Amino acid sequence: MEGGMGGGGGGGQQELSADNVRGIVLALLSSGFIGSSFIIKKKGLRRAAVSSGISAGVGGHSYLLEPLWWVGMITMIVGEIANFVAYAFAPAVLVTPLGALSIIVSAVLAHFILNERLHALGVLGCVMCIAGSMVIVIHAPLEQEITSVKEIWHMATQPSFLLYVASVIVLVSVLVFHFSPLWGQSNVLIYTAICSLMGSLSVMSVKALGTSLKLTFEGTNQLAYPETWFFMLVVAICVLTQMNYLNKALDTFNTAVVSPIYYVMFTSLTILASIIMFKDWSGQSLGSITSEICGLIVVLSGTILLHVTKDYERIPQSRSLYAPLSPTSATRLNGELLRHVEEDVRRTDDEEKVLRRQEMY
Repeated sequence: MEGGMGGGGGGGQQELSADNVRGIVLALLSSGFIGSSFIIKKKGLRRAAVSSGISAGVGGHSYLLEPLWWVGMITMIVGEIANFVAYAFAPAVLVTPLGALSIIVSAVLAHFILNERLHALGVLGCVMCIAGSMVIVIHAPLEQEITSVKEIWHMATQPSFLLYVASVIVLVSVLVFHFSPLWGQSNVLIYTAICSLMGSLSVMSVKALGTSLKLTFEGTNQLAYPETWFFMLVVAICVLTQMNYLNKALDTFNTAVVSPIYYVMFTSLTILASIIMFKDWSGQSLGSITSEICGLIVVLSGTILLHVTKDYERIPQSRSLYAPLSPTSATRLNGELLRHVEEDVRRTDDEEKVLRRQEMY
């Protein structure tokens, strides 16, 4: 089965398969839709807050009556569907890093539409994401030829991947039941690690489910197999867990901290899981693998630059980036002017949290 990887010979560079091209196109479309949806929804939230006087960050739900917000939500759903389908055509090693391009779309549109300045470091981050993505695409492994969900089940039950799954379950259990009650409110790594670990399993299940549905639409019914429904159940459990702890992370810490950490951990663990389960690097040369790793590092670094430069400029210097956003923190601020600044920034942070929750699920 591992030999089913179409043409991934030992050469340093290989031709992209038709499935890889479809996966790349879908991933790029997904990034475009998701990145633009962030801007559309933000404009919708602002418009709803102006008309009702209550922002979504402080409990307002008037945005549900705002057509522009729904346009953004539909745009995001289309992007997520494209991302889901992309995993059915291309390996996670290729699709997942391309998700960083949605941040570029969001940053560029925000610069021109929302008047949120894109500074020099932000431009550098965009260039790094594009350059790293190109390197990954050029050296990406070919998608395996899979004819049945039974083959995916065989990959999911191989000892190496079962060991990875067991390690994730143990780590998540320890983080949830031991570290989270003690340090969850003070250490951003606790919640983001839970999200990222469960996210790596959800992407593997999404890819398995997407491949099953693709085969079904092609005429080979996979819905009759219990394995298909098992993967669907795993997707539901993992996504619900991610949503829960991502909410906690965004409600406790600044998005300037949560977003880059979550993206780096999630992307790295997802690629690791894919390499173990689908043997993405099997048959590739050392040069191709090294190039993919370098491209991934460039993308991750560019993503961090984009997040930090975009979010840091709205955070007052009086607040530490790593300080939890609790109600009692505001009472420690002295002076009427400082309090008004804090309220403005918190309103912006709350608005960003609503959008990031919707975008990052």
